[in-house]
Amino acid sequence: MPDLTVRGGVGSQAAAEIDVKRSRFLCRLVRVETEDAARAAIDAARTEHWGARHHCSAFVIGPTGAPDQVRRSNDDGEPSGTAGRPMLEALAGRGVVDCVAVVSRYFGGTLLGAGGLVRAYSEAVLTTIDQAQSGSLLVTRERRELFRLALSHADAGRIEAELRQRGVLVLGTTYGQDALLNLAGDDAERLGAIVAQVTNGATHLEALGHEWVDVES
Repeated sequence: MPDLTVRGGVGSQAAAEIDVKRSRFLCRLVRVETEDAARAAIDAARTEHWGARHHCSAFVIGPTGAPDQVRRSNDDGEPSGTAGRPMLEALAGRGVVDCVAVVSRYFGGTLLGAGGLVRAYSEAVLTTIDQAQSGSLLVTRERRELFRLALSHADAGRIEAELRQRGVLVLGTTYGQDALLNLAGDDAERLGAIVAQVTNGATHLEALGHEWVDVES
């Protein structure tokens, strides 16, 4: 299963709401890179939905399987294990990384019991993920080799367009004395051949190492 995250970079969001026996469960999924950013997103939900009784949360930072991946959850006053943990399991089960899920609950007057809470908090997160996927709000995260391609300003736009047409992942362009295209690929030899063809062999790739990047399906 590939890792997924919210499209659009840090701070991008997806949201959904479910109702269970008149209790409202409002979930937001926010893309983050650090624990501090995750906690800031939780505080923002608490401020916005100040009338909600609970603001339960879970976050996963880092790629699946990485030894330094961070996973945290919080029940925020709900019975232990009935909110944060099922939310975390929902994120991990769908391969969602570099995101925090916050579920703000407005109590509807009916007690749900431990099993009902587990199902409701899990469903709130899964519904948000499903709606985000169907709305093309999620993108795959993959570890790719990074390269830099130096071009003249006059040629940069045309060559970037041709590289994109050939399926090359262009992460961005920096303009200075030259136009520097930042590229990502999983086959350096193949990427080099494409660049040589597009530029008529007039330039070469500079290897920059590896990084996790957003990749379109």
